[in-house]
Amino acid sequence: MTNPFEDKDGVFLVLVNQEGQYSLWPNFAQVPGGWSVKFGPEARQACTDYIEQHWVDMRPNSLVAAMEAGVA
Repeated sequence: MTNPFEDKDGVFLVLVNQEGQYSLWPNFAQVPGGWSVKFGPEARQACTDYIEQHWVDMRPNSLVAAMEAGVA
């Protein structure tokens, strides 16, 4: 059995959580709690391109907020 996350011919979703973190997710799998679909279903490459273009700040939203408030 192959890893469905590495299937170059698979259909994927781009998920995002409340912290603004992105995930590549196989279309056939149930979206886990706390995550929502941001893009797709599309080809794997289209999804990875979307993530590269839109997830430009890897810091979680809570860290960004704390840093802006001078807490971190």
